[in-house]
Order: sequence, then structure tokens, then C-alpha cells
Amino acid sequence: MTVVVIAYDGTPNARRAVGFAARFLAPHRTVVLTVWQPLRQPTEQASYDLDGPPDPRDPDDVDIALADAQRTNDEGIALARSSGLPAEPLCVAVRSTVWRTIIDTADRLDADLIITGTRGTTGFRALLQSSIADRVLRRGRRPVLIIPPGPAS
Repeated sequence: MTVVVIAYDGTPNARRAVGFAARFLAPHRTVVLTVWQPLRQPTEQASYDLDGPPDPRDPDDVDIALADAQRTNDEGIALARSSGLPAEPLCVAVRSTVWRTIIDTADRLDADLIITGTRGTTGFRALLQSSIADRVLRRGRRPVLIIPPGPAS
């Protein structure tokens, strides 16, 4: 079974990556992965609650970063499925870095290939900042297909 993980963040380059995956690959399973940064960090509950039991969590209290990641992932899923890929959604909260989360998720899924777009920075700017795609390529142990940016529209 061929498993492909597409790192999807909603950018034009991520959309190009989905298009290339659909055009050139025929995976059995395609996971559209959106990595997100939680706005709220989990808090430790106090050992002693002086005013009684802890207050119940408000069901309307939604992390807007998660809601945004789910909308972005839904867009990626719709794009992948309309392109003929057997896509399934996955949103994962970043634990250390985005690139490490992509690698760890691909390892957990035993992915055969990671697909990602890149911003395509060059020159001095590329020397100062390493891209997520570059780090996934250099630090992961799985094949990586990096889709460069398309021509300017």
C-alpha cells in the first residue's frame, strides 16, 4: 500500500503540490496534513481547588488556530479529492517545530513519500533562513518531493 503525506498550509505552492501529486502519482492512501500552532497552552490544574470542583470547559471556547487549521485542511481535502486522490484529513498540533511535526507524522503513518511546496527563496535570504521543506528533506528519513513555486500570476 502506497501512503503519501502532503504537507498542506493553504498557500499557492501547497495547492501546486496537491496538483502534482494527483497528476503524477497514484497512491492508495493520501493524507493531507495541516500542522497548526495552538494559541492556548494546556495548563496544570491546581492541586487544591478552594472554591469546589473545577469549572466545566465551555463548549463554545474553541481554539481559533485549530478552527483555522481545520478550514485550511478541508480546502486541501476538497482540492485533493477533486483531483482524484483518495484523500483523508489530518490536523496535528506542532510540538517542537513544524518540520519535525511533519517528519514525526510521516514516520507514524509509515509514509512512502512526503510532498511539500516551498517558497523558493534565493540568494541572501535563503542563506539566512532554511525552509521547512529543506529541513524535512535533510532531517527526515523518507523520500521527499518538493514542488517549487509556480510562475507569477
